[in-house]
Amino acid sequence: MSEFLQQLINGVTQGSVYALIALGYTMVYGILRLINFAHGDVYMLGAFFAYYSARFFHAAQNPNPAKALLVLVSAMVGCGIAGWVIERAAYRPVRRSSRLAALITAIGVSLLLENGGQLVFGADPKFFPQIIPLKNIPFGGVTISNQQLIILAVSIGLMGVLRFIVLYTRTGKAMRAVSHSHTAAALMGISVDRIISFTFVLGSMLAAAAGVLVALKDPKIEPYMGILPGIKAFVAAVLGGSGNVPGAVLGGLVLGVAEALVVGHVSPTLRDGIAFVLLIVILLVRPAGLLGRNVAEKV
Repeated sequence: MSEFLQQLINGVTQGSVYALIALGYTMVYGILRLINFAHGDVYMLGAFFAYYSARFFHAAQNPNPAKALLVLVSAMVGCGIAGWVIERAAYRPVRRSSRLAALITAIGVSLLLENGGQLVFGADPKFFPQIIPLKNIPFGGVTISNQQLIILAVSIGLMGVLRFIVLYTRTGKAMRAVSHSHTAAALMGISVDRIISFTFVLGSMLAAAAGVLVALKDPKIEPYMGILPGIKAFVAAVLGGSGNVPGAVLGGLVLGVAEALVVGHVSPTLRDGIAFVLLIVILLVRPAGLLGRNVAEKV
């Protein structure tokens, strides 16, 4: 029983990271009906921005929560700017083109970030400084690390902030209006371009936070580190329901727990495969996702 609880804790921790990345996917899809395949690479940029910020602020020397928070905020701001540039330079020019053109553009941006990262940051892996030293906390037969608690706390906090923005602010209401209809939102005086840019910035900042949190737990970072987590977060978004914010959170948690249970009770070699098994099952059984709704389209 203790082993099951341990794997459950590990799964919820990893799932919260998937959820943060998946939120960026689902927000962009909900507003643009675009799958931003470069989103996983923004997650990678977040880890590298945090790496260089930690070195600049000497966060590993006499580490404290203030320095760690400064590193996190720096990475989120950096990725927010990167998300804004990506939307303005790459996606906005092809917004009125075919979906195939937008998809090819997304793949091109992803390749540009990966290979550009290799050119700028170097191909050799970097080791993230210990801005929060690891401490294990025994609790009822299981072990919880302080880093896991921080990952959960920061993830829940950011999800709460996102929920507040979407439900209780003017910008959030505008985001919901644009997701329903660009034309109707524009007729109501909403700047659709501004809302789309804001959505990219917000999603990129969440991906950056995920990159920082993962770097705390797994300190090895490299330019291609965003490929697999990005694909898994996309699976989580589809699992919960594309365009559904609570669904992205649920999908991330389900995927993280499923991975941990497979690793602990079946075989570690199946860890990456379980995401695609879940994807196939959900597409066969409930194509709209766990919290999604089937919407009839005129043809």
